[in-house]
Order: sequence, then C-alpha cells, then structure tokens
Amino acid sequence: MDTAVILAAGKGSRMRRVEDSAQVTARQAEIAKTGLKALIPVGRPFIDYLLAGLADAGYQRVCIVVGPHHDALREHVCTYRLHRLEVHFAIQQDALGTANALAAARETVGDTPFSLINSDNYYPKSALVGLRLAEAPAVVAFQLEGLRRGNISDERMKNFAVLSSNVDGILQKVIEKPTNAFALQENEQLLISMNCWRFTPIIFDACQAISRSARGEFELTDAVSYAIDVLGERFKVLVANEPVLDLSTQTDIEEVSRRLESIRVEL
Repeated sequence: MDTAVILAAGKGSRMRRVEDSAQVTARQAEIAKTGLKALIPVGRPFIDYLLAGLADAGYQRVCIVVGPHHDALREHVCTYRLHRLEVHFAIQQDALGTANALAAARETVGDTPFSLINSDNYYPKSALVGLRLAEAPAVVAFQLEGLRRGNISDERMKNFAVLSSNVDGILQKVIEKPTNAFALQENEQLLISMNCWRFTPIIFDACQAISRSARGEFELTDAVSYAIDVLGERFKVLVANEPVLDLSTQTDIEEVSRRLESIRVEL
C-alpha cells in the first residue's frame, strides 16, 4: 500500500483567530488569516513536512483534499520538482464535514487501500509506516504519555476522540469529545485518535450511507462506526507512544517551528 489522503479542506477558523500571546512573524500572521494551516511557514510551509514525512515512510501517491478556493495551496504544491511522490488533488465543493471531504477523494484513490491524515498534524514516521504495512484496516491510537511530549495540552486533548478496543486489539467504537472519559478513567489507559487511519475503499460506501450529525455535517467518526457496525470492517488498533505536532492555532506556530527546524525535507 503506497497511497495517502490528506484532509486540507477545513476553514481553519481557530487558526484565523488572532491571539495576543502568539509569537508569529508578519508572514505567518498573513497566512494564518487565510485559515490555510497547510501553508503556514514553519521554516517551510507546513505541507512540505507532511509530504516529506509520507515519502520517508514509503508512500508514493498522495491525494490532498482541498476546498474550491484553496488555489494558493495547489499552486504551491505544483511548484515542486517531485522525485519521490506523485501528488493529486480532490475538491470538496462544500464544507460538509470530514466524511464528505474524504468522499471527494474516491475517484482519485480508486480501489486501493490508503492511509488518511490531517493537514494540521505532523505524525511520527513509525505511525505512518505502521499503517502502510498493516495489511488490514487500522487506526493509530496515541497514548497520553507520548502526546504529552508534543505541543498538545491535556485541555486540548479533551476535544479529541478516544478509541475503545477489545482484548484482541480490534476497534470497538470511537468516543467523540470524551470529557467524562478523562475524568473517569486512568489517563494512562486512554488511547487518543489523531485521525491517523488505514482504510479500504469500503469507507467510501460508509461515507455515502451516513446521515448528518447534530452539527449538520457528515462526520468521519460516524462513517467509521457505520463501517464497523453495518459493513463488518475490523480495524486493528496500533498503539503509539510518540508525540504528534498540532498546528491548530496561532499560538502553536512558534513551538511547531522550533520542533521542525531540524527536519530534512526531500520530496
């Protein structure tokens, strides 16, 4: 398996928000106002590090899902002289949620399995390699111990989904925004989803089958639940104890820049 999908069609509402405590350059602030997190310059534009990370992990084909007005991102990527990757774009016409964004990649991905990641997270190489070599649907579950070595606070992690697996390491359910889970369970036992998946094309059928959530969007977590409960998909839970860098707000920019400054980018 050598294909990955990057979800980059979000509005970037949190990144647009000006925060007095954020240490950003004029250029970083300018890009942040557009909400295009993938283009935030953190040494190089953030998308450069994501693509190089996928290439380092052995991926050869990438589909980036963008919105209809994200010309700047497409133009930037099209300036590359690519030696290790083949990059395509898919367009999510309306901002109708993460499952709807993934569905836009169906034609580009075709009938092959693929990995899925966010455009505002920098993942450890071991997680990306683990998905590529899994040979079955899978999700990377990040332990709190590892995530705490990144730039994500416990308070922010309360907004992430928690993964529940059985004794065989098979995903049972995805729990969204589990504030109670943090209060009721031992923190060290929590497994956090950072939207790092390996899917088969069955997930596209799930994306088409689900209804809108209470927020009025087609949610990827609902599609995963449908794939498990109705379509019989079994997702292996791959536990990781490493940090993920999160570039969600302007206050993240300085720390992410510092942590990426030693990363070599080769595309």
